[in-house]
Amino acid sequence: MKEILYLEIPTPDTGAVRAWLQEGFEPGWGEKAIGPDGFRLRFPHTTNHVTNIPETPELLAFVWSVQRTTYLKVFRWADKPVPREREILQNLTRELRTKFPHQYPQPPAIDLSEQTIFEALAPYYPQTVRYFQKMPKGEFDLRRVYWWEQRWREGVRNPQEPKQVIFSQTKSRGAEGQRGRGAEGQRGRGAEGPRGRGAEEQRGRGAEENALLHLDYDLIYVGGALGVIHAAVMAQLGYRVLLVERLPFGRMNREWNISRNEFQSLIDLGLFTQPEFESVIAREYADGFSKFFDANNPPHLKASVLHTPTVLNVGLDAEKLLRVCGEKLRAAGGEIWDETEFIRADVGDEQVDLQAKHQPTGAYRQARGRLLVDAMGTASPIAWQLNKGRAFDSVCPTVGAVLSGFEPGVWDSQYGDVLYSHGDISRGRQLIWELFPAQGDDITIYLFHYHEVNSENPGSLLEMYEDFFTILPEYRRCDIDKLVWKKPTFGYIPGHFSVGSSDRTVAIDRLIAIGDAASLQSPLVFTGFGSLVRNLGRLTHLLDTALKHDLLSAKHLNQISAYQSNISVTWLFSKGMMVPTGRYFPPQRINSMLNTFFGILASEPPNVAETFIKDRIDWLTFNRLALKAARINPALLVWIWELAGARDMLRWLGSYLDFTVSTLIGWLLGDWFTSWLARQQPWLEGRYPQLWLWLLAQSYVYRPGMRNRKWPNFHISGYQSSRRGEELKV
Repeated sequence: MKEILYLEIPTPDTGAVRAWLQEGFEPGWGEKAIGPDGFRLRFPHTTNHVTNIPETPELLAFVWSVQRTTYLKVFRWADKPVPREREILQNLTRELRTKFPHQYPQPPAIDLSEQTIFEALAPYYPQTVRYFQKMPKGEFDLRRVYWWEQRWREGVRNPQEPKQVIFSQTKSRGAEGQRGRGAEGQRGRGAEGPRGRGAEEQRGRGAEENALLHLDYDLIYVGGALGVIHAAVMAQLGYRVLLVERLPFGRMNREWNISRNEFQSLIDLGLFTQPEFESVIAREYADGFSKFFDANNPPHLKASVLHTPTVLNVGLDAEKLLRVCGEKLRAAGGEIWDETEFIRADVGDEQVDLQAKHQPTGAYRQARGRLLVDAMGTASPIAWQLNKGRAFDSVCPTVGAVLSGFEPGVWDSQYGDVLYSHGDISRGRQLIWELFPAQGDDITIYLFHYHEVNSENPGSLLEMYEDFFTILPEYRRCDIDKLVWKKPTFGYIPGHFSVGSSDRTVAIDRLIAIGDAASLQSPLVFTGFGSLVRNLGRLTHLLDTALKHDLLSAKHLNQISAYQSNISVTWLFSKGMMVPTGRYFPPQRINSMLNTFFGILASEPPNVAETFIKDRIDWLTFNRLALKAARINPALLVWIWELAGARDMLRWLGSYLDFTVSTLIGWLLGDWFTSWLARQQPWLEGRYPQLWLWLLAQSYVYRPGMRNRKWPNFHISGYQSSRRGEELKV
């Protein structure tokens, strides 16, 4: 018996596919007999050409369901192809794809003044509603899921006409550069601005009448999850900081994992002490596993489990971490406006004016600062406006929950799943699980997939949640009704395929984006929190320098971007895990690619996998692993070409060239450059601040290529002591 066809049929209705195979499909040749899960096709009166003995070869077609997806296989019961075998298989494939095409359902339009979110969504997402009803604050959280998906879809489907929220009121020509990159025409629109339009004019007048005017912040952060971490650091440096958060402060629908050596940067910056860090650890586990489904892979594309004991092995109590950061922010003189929604910002030559609305009271608020920091993540209207048409290239729609109640033996809480799949491509997505032990008996489980942003198929959180609650028992043996549901975890984690440090607008005059709003994440594990923490020293150092010398133009702020050529070059890896919308591939294709590469990492010393996943891979290691992968799986390059396409392959070559040049420059700079730069700081910074900022930024850009990455002590502490208690005037 030989397998001759394997298809993914993108529908959860396996019964309908089975019925069509049995009753609707007419092969045209052979004698069809209905089987329990498909059909048999017999070819009597066939003679074996070797033995001249009559025989009756058969084709057996059957379907099954896993991951809310239908799969079909056809086997041949014969050594040689049956008559017209190729035509039969081609007709079967074509008719199946016509009868059961890809579908991308949209959430329904709902009116919550007439019904609850549970009542509105139950006909469409019954499992999701059922289990959200079991969660504390489940109704509030499901409304957030619905809001976030609608906000994301709006941005993806109307990228050329994003909602304008940033208006330029500058008189100088210093902002001309920004208008050519996603903010063009702001001066013309900003002059008449929203005040020249009906509804916006009323809003502006209402703001002037009802707002309490707050002036003279150095930094205004919008977005309180990743934003509060950096806001607290800058407040402790002596800056006057305001944090604006749409939700009640400290409320999180994401859990965070990190390693001890990565979190050390927060300790080094003085934000946390070692005892405070220990207090926000929910669970530290012994090892993390990465394993991908390989039952349908050939033997050379099966892989061992990859063990990463020091990768994402510390589970944090995210809400407690935010509370600690909030306390430190306030203790340093900062302010937090929570339950306050960002409305707009007017950027002038000397300041930025922010308008926001306090949701519980409806009162408008205004604040004025030197710099606006966008930390609103994927829902950021600022990011969509500045990069219209190309805010994000990719995204991980991510859903999950914190839960407890697994039976003994189902999972050992000393271990975690870093990346795991239990099936092949499912309805045009390769689903991947993460599992991390949390506090006590709690476990955090995520389900996500790498996704290419597409207006027809933006990626759905609600569809993913319906998958999550249905297939969780397939992933980990459990009675889902006996689990205790603590809270949901969800979000869109964005990605950007960088081909250089200037191909994405992350800053304009007096405005800079950080975190997910800037697509600052790892191309492999898409961890915005981990990427921010890893780059926090760089961001703090450069932003502190820019603020000290009032270098807040787009030209200078874009130098602070955390672009790294060694991270940029790995985006092709995540691109190879995305199924382009509407396309069909062998169901096992992505798992085969993942097993190729993770099998190589499993055979390497542990530090190789750690440096790759933590965005620290160097040029020599990258090339050695790439050549090794091509030797093990020669078809790999062709597969990636089919998934990525010619355009993105050419873009990647640009990233690779930039990586190579940056590595060469870093190697030539060697160990002396940063040490030399630190010695020049006392005289160079004061006399030539713009040159100093540029040199400092370059030292970070080329650091991955340097042979010795030990960092000298620059004098940030000197800035801190000189500014404490000092009034800074805009």
